Amino acid sequence: MSELTLLCLPYSGASAMVYSRWRRSLPAWLQVRPVELPGRGTRLGEPLQTDMQALARQLAGEQLLTTPYAILGHSLGALLAFELAHALEAMGCPGPVALLACGTAAPTRREDYDGEHWRNPKTDAELINDLRELNGTPEEVLANRELMSLTLPVLRADFLMCGRYAYRQRPKLRCALHVLGGEDDRASQEQLLAWRGETTGAFSLRMFPGGHFFIHQHEAQVLGVVATALEAFRKTSAQFSPA
Repeated sequence: MSELTLLCLPYSGASAMVYSRWRRSLPAWLQVRPVELPGRGTRLGEPLQTDMQALARQLAGEQLLTTPYAILGHSLGALLAFELAHALEAMGCPGPVALLACGTAAPTRREDYDGEHWRNPKTDAELINDLRELNGTPEEVLANRELMSLTLPVLRADFLMCGRYAYRQRPKLRCALHVLGGEDDRASQEQLLAWRGETTGAFSLRMFPGGHFFIHQHEAQVLGVVATALEAFRKTSAQFSPA
């Protein structure tokens, strides 16, 4: 059976491990490939990056794609997924069959979404407060000084990468673009719908109950949406043989 690779990009402060469970929950034909970013996880010894487009070019040069692929990212990972799709195409690779952008405003709406919030380095206390407001980190973790000493430098760099992101006008992607959002998250429906302008392909928006980390709160439903969206491509594309 032919396969589809799903590149998964983590959110700020996280490693690729946040997607490790997905392999057991998605269909066998969908090969989940969590992408580790420099400075964390298995790449802990590498310098952290604060230039998103430079990081996208670096990651593009590291991918070995032998099957059709889709890219998914949450929050920071969604912006990085968008830039990675463009970087791969700029290298002459076939574009993704789908981009799945979760939990953040469209690239053209960053001023509305971020403003000046993450443009300058934050203190440890400010970063911890931001984590608390995102409501995805238990208080016992926030109070663990040793753990925070490892996490906060990564988070600081990632927030700077988001805050300093500059949208560049390029030819639109040609893939399907599926956006997932949380009903109580910071990104408004208008900011999420603005992703539509980044592709000539099909577009969808799916909202879930909850805040920024709806992808964990409603993981089964999120994975169902992901599988259904990519199954649609698998059924209609001549690149795949019938199941």
